[in-house]
Amino acid sequence: MRQKDSVNGSIRGRLPDGTANPVDLHVGAQLKKARLKMGMSQEKLAEEMGITFQQVQKYEKGLNRIGASRLWDLSQVLHKPISYFYEGMGQDTQDQSPRKISSLSEDETVLANIADLSLTATDLELIRAFKRIHNEAVAQNILNLLHILSLQEDDSSISDRYDERDDGCSIDDLV
Repeated sequence: MRQKDSVNGSIRGRLPDGTANPVDLHVGAQLKKARLKMGMSQEKLAEEMGITFQQVQKYEKGLNRIGASRLWDLSQVLHKPISYFYEGMGQDTQDQSPRKISSLSEDETVLANIADLSLTATDLELIRAFKRIHNEAVAQNILNLLHILSLQEDDSSISDRYDERDDGCSIDDLV
């Protein structure tokens, strides 16, 4: 099953039009070249790797991406350094790596990299609680409150600004 990128809706690792990424195509072609130089069939390579020959076919065609641990195993079985799989890659192919073709906004980049954040249990609890709020107005009010609370506490102008609102709500009511 293909995994969709939750940020931009594209199939992960593919070009925006859904075709295989040229980097994956290059690595697959190098895999096939190394296998053929060793006189090894797809079936034999698959057996050595503990995968199906169909998986080898998909790797060679660039249809399935090769993960780091699988690439390591392939390099060991085929007696090639990892760098071999990237040798001869043209600049045009390099320029189409997922990092270079990404057109994500700053906010989308943060979302795409959220797995890299060091979230505390409190952070996660806050996110889970916020996700349970279904009323858009309430969610926006909470977001506004968080923005206010995140400002420097010693900035008295913030408190003054919210005390003067004509909706009867002061910063003290929010805190």
